[in-house]
Amino acid sequence: MSELTTDLKSLHEATLNNLKSSKANNTLRAYNSDFKDFGAFCAKHGLNYLPSEPKIVSLYLTHLSKNSKISTLRRRLVSIGMVHKLKGHYLDTKHPIIVENLMGIKRVKGSIQKGKKPILISHLKSIINVIDQQKIDDIKKFRDKSIILIGFGGGFRRSELISIDHEDLEFVLEGLKITIKRSKTDQFGEGMIKGLPYFTNEKYCPVVTIKKWLEVSKIKSGPIFRRFSKGLSLTEKRLTDQSVVLLMKEYLNLAGIENKNFAGHSLRSGFATVAAESGADERSIMAMTGHKTTQMVRRYIRESNIFKNNALNKVKF
Repeated sequence: MSELTTDLKSLHEATLNNLKSSKANNTLRAYNSDFKDFGAFCAKHGLNYLPSEPKIVSLYLTHLSKNSKISTLRRRLVSIGMVHKLKGHYLDTKHPIIVENLMGIKRVKGSIQKGKKPILISHLKSIINVIDQQKIDDIKKFRDKSIILIGFGGGFRRSELISIDHEDLEFVLEGLKITIKRSKTDQFGEGMIKGLPYFTNEKYCPVVTIKKWLEVSKIKSGPIFRRFSKGLSLTEKRLTDQSVVLLMKEYLNLAGIENKNFAGHSLRSGFATVAAESGADERSIMAMTGHKTTQMVRRYIRESNIFKNNALNKVKF
C-alpha cells in the first residue's frame, strides 16, 4: 500500500512539473505576479485564495475594475485559474457569477482598447537619422540602428529580437533569413523563418545595416544584440527586452517625437500597420509576424484603412 502511495505521489509531482513545463518562463512569472496581487487582496479581507472559490474571484474582479482595463481583468482571471491548476486545485473560472460579473463590468466600462502607437515609416526614418547625427562611436550606431530596423522589418516581438543568435542568420541573394527558435505563440519550439529582402534605400535597409554591424562588432557566434560595458566595450551579455524599449524611446525623444505612447510592441505593430497601408494582405502579414489568428491583424488593416476607404471621401462639398 505504501509503494502505491509513493507511486501516486511521484506521479502527482511529475504531472505538476509537466503542467509547469507546458508554459514559458515569462508566462509563469506573469501568472505568479498576477496571483500575488489576488493573494494580497484576499489576505487583506480575510478570504481564502488557494484554493479559492468563484464568489471570491468575482469580488476581486469588481475591485480591480475600478482602475483596470477589461483586458487586465481577463488576464488576472486566467492567471488565478492557472495557478490553481498548477497547484492541483480546481477553480471554475466559467462560473456564472464570474462570467456575468465580467459582462456587467464590460457594459459599464466599455471594452474599447487604446493600444500603444505604432512606429510608422516617418518615425523610423527620424530615428535612424537622429542616430546618425549622434556623436557616438560607429559600433553603437550600427548596433542601435540594427535593433530598430530588424525589429521593424521583421515584425519582431522584443523577446524574439533579443534572442537572435549569429547561428540564426543566413544571408542569401534576396536578403536575410532569420530563424526564430521559439516565440510567444510557439511554445513547443517548432520555429519559423522570417525573410527580410534588401531595400532600395540602403540607409534604412535592415539587411545592409546588420551586415555592417556584424562587420564592426566582429560577432561570429552567440547573441547578435549585446550590451556595452563602460567605454563602449562590447560584452558577451545579451540585451534585455526592456533595453529595446528604452533605446527606442531615447531616440524618439532625441528626434523631437513625444515617446509616451510608444512601447516595445510599437516596432511590431508598426510593421503590420505599414504593411497593411501598403496593400499587403493579412496572410502575408501573419507569415512575417507569426500571429496565429487574424483578429489583431485585421485590426491593423482596419485602422490603416480608416481614411483610405472612408465614406466621407465620396461626399462632395
